[in-house]
Amino acid sequence: MKNPMETPPPLTEHDAFLVRLGRVCIDGFEGGRALSSLFLRTLWFTFRGSRPKGATAHEAFEIGNKSLGFLALTMGFIGMILVYQSAVQLGRLVPDYTMVGANYGELLVRELGPTIGALMLATRVGAGMAAELASMVVTEQVDALRLCAADPVDFLVVPRFLASLVMTLMVVVLSSAFAYGTGAVTAFIAFDVRFDVFANLSLIDFGDVMTGLAKCVAYGAAIPICSCHCGLEAYGGSAGVGRATTAAVVLSSLAIIVLNFFISAGAFLVGL
Repeated sequence: MKNPMETPPPLTEHDAFLVRLGRVCIDGFEGGRALSSLFLRTLWFTFRGSRPKGATAHEAFEIGNKSLGFLALTMGFIGMILVYQSAVQLGRLVPDYTMVGANYGELLVRELGPTIGALMLATRVGAGMAAELASMVVTEQVDALRLCAADPVDFLVVPRFLASLVMTLMVVVLSSAFAYGTGAVTAFIAFDVRFDVFANLSLIDFGDVMTGLAKCVAYGAAIPICSCHCGLEAYGGSAGVGRATTAAVVLSSLAIIVLNFFISAGAFLVGL
């Protein structure tokens, strides 16, 4: 008869890999379930909650107004780089730059504007949300809310969620317009493309606009959900705040990339 106290044999390299893989899959499933639960609770409290008045407006100012300059500067330089590089490559094939603005505009509306803008917002806004909520968790302010019969999702997550939905769209549109302008200036200075020739929007159709808007809304929802989830799950004092901030940026960026794939694939399948 086998002794139950006997030490089990050491795992082989193959078994250890399977154990690690299983742990990663279980952690991913638990994290996805927690994110889904937070999203559903946020939607519920959006329509049935009793959050403080003015909280959404305050978060909108923090997310939108304070991020506009950063996004405009980033998108402006990206626009200059893209227009310059695309025009250089085009000039090697056909020395005709009349369609540079049209192609750049379509790419900016459908793909680059929403995705790059949301990634920049995730680094600034997402990190700030996670750090603020994680600090409240480790200092037991969130527990104090629960003792007062106030749900942290209603008071902390919903205002950030609503503000992000609106301000992500507005900030991305404004910064994309600025990127289009810097691209036009670059084309004029470097390749002598007139502004009226560059401002060709003939390739932008209804499908491009709807796809870009759908991405803005999806990213605006994903950033606060992922960031607030990481903040509310923080533990371990000041070190936990740092871990939550890092996890928020990583998770928000990953969510943006994944959503970009599915929205682009869905738009292609429905013919947009």
